[in-house]
Amino acid sequence: MLSRVIARPVVSALKTAARPASISPIARKAFASTGSRFLSTNAFEQKRATVQHPAPQWKAQSLVNGEFKELSSTDFKGKFLVMVFYPADFTFVCPTELLAFSDRIEDFRKLNAEVVGISVDNVHSHLAWTNVPRKQGGLGSINIPLVSDIKKEISTDYNVLIPEEGLALRGLFVIDPKGTLRIANIHDLPIGRSVDETLRVIEAIKFTDEHGEVCPANWTKGEKTIKPDPKGSLEYFGSAN
Repeated sequence: MLSRVIARPVVSALKTAARPASISPIARKAFASTGSRFLSTNAFEQKRATVQHPAPQWKAQSLVNGEFKELSSTDFKGKFLVMVFYPADFTFVCPTELLAFSDRIEDFRKLNAEVVGISVDNVHSHLAWTNVPRKQGGLGSINIPLVSDIKKEISTDYNVLIPEEGLALRGLFVIDPKGTLRIANIHDLPIGRSVDETLRVIEAIKFTDEHGEVCPANWTKGEKTIKPDPKGSLEYFGSAN
């Protein structure tokens, strides 16, 4: 008896809730606004850098060979592009990284790759830093462009911006000649990156794209690779173990 008393109002309420209700013009407008926000959020998330997807494009003022120029990611179409985000000019780990990449730029170009450095500093700061000798913590002459992400849009799109500090983490991204993001590697601020490892992964991308085989741990050019199927892979495992 008690269960019937409890059940009747519940069933009645469910029936009432199930009936189509008329929506006021104000409610429709609010719902439409909310829906558009969800759509905007989805579009925003899709714009963020994701491996195997088209890399977010950008255009920004840059320091190129000592001159101010507008540089765009599309300028590198048909080449590998290595994007090296760093926190700030006139710091400590940053010049060691940028100079390491700059001094090896010909090794990258042999692989059809270019390198750019990117920070939230303006181009005048970039220029001033190149006017400081290397022995004093400056860059001196540098062989790679320095991009000014003054609006922090590129850092945001590539998920490296630290909002509360207004600086970028040490993100390293490799975009292939078709514009697809292939490598995304982010270090904390105190830890520098490896030029040799960056060259190695570009070699690996080129090999897998050209030959269809996959590259094992610590693979370098000329070493054995793996056929990506259960039977074919045994050839590698049999010789490596």
